[in-house]
Amino acid sequence: MLRPGLTLLLWLTQALLIVVNNMIGDTLIAEAIGLRPAGWYKVLVPLPYVALMATIHARRTVGPQWPIAALSASVCWPLSTALLDVLFGRLTYHEELADVVDRYGVQWGAPFPWLLLAQALLPLLCGWVTMRTARSKDRPR
Repeated sequence: MLRPGLTLLLWLTQALLIVVNNMIGDTLIAEAIGLRPAGWYKVLVPLPYVALMATIHARRTVGPQWPIAALSASVCWPLSTALLDVLFGRLTYHEELADVVDRYGVQWGAPFPWLLLAQALLPLLCGWVTMRTARSKDRPR
């Protein structure tokens, strides 16, 4: 079953966590451990939460239209998170476009794209696992 309101609500909770986590990572954590470890902190801390939100989304959208619901979440969540990250950096730190591009440069070890990749893959994976589990429970033994 498609539930766009649920997809939006779960994204908003992720967005709030990611923005607050980025603020903490950019201020307290970066001062304590440095910039590169703070970048990994800003990616690794939200990952379990993203997995939880993807699991909730999968369980609430179980049914024949689960691939469309999972695909909508896996497209909307990372794109809107990247846009939110760009806006956050621009409004808070007055970052230029070069700074934003540096944050997404996987070739030199930037960790932030891993969070976006997790947001893209986890709704699909959790939806698939949830449907497989639901189908196996329906089969007679």
